[in-house]
Amino acid sequence: MRIVVWLIFFVFLLAFAGKNLDPVTLRFYLGESWQAPLIVVLLAFFAAGAAFGMVAVSGTLLRQRREIARLRREGRKPREADLQGGSGPLRPPAIDA
Repeated sequence: MRIVVWLIFFVFLLAFAGKNLDPVTLRFYLGESWQAPLIVVLLAFFAAGAAFGMVAVSGTLLRQRREIARLRREGRKPREADLQGGSGPLRPPAIDA
């Protein structure tokens, strides 16, 4: 089933690409310009956005991996605050009958 969904998605994107073959001119600063089919421009900006998103997330991801490695080296010892903060197990309130 998953393959069928991906196949339908791919056919949809292929049809979208076929409909957007008109040339587009991007004008940059200092008189530079770039002309390409619209689908190529869309794909380039999508790829650039995905790359920027991965770079933005990589700092947090690396920090979390370092923290996990540190906790594994310590043998997953509980912190002082975890030991002193609790007042015992929670019990449901009594029901008066």
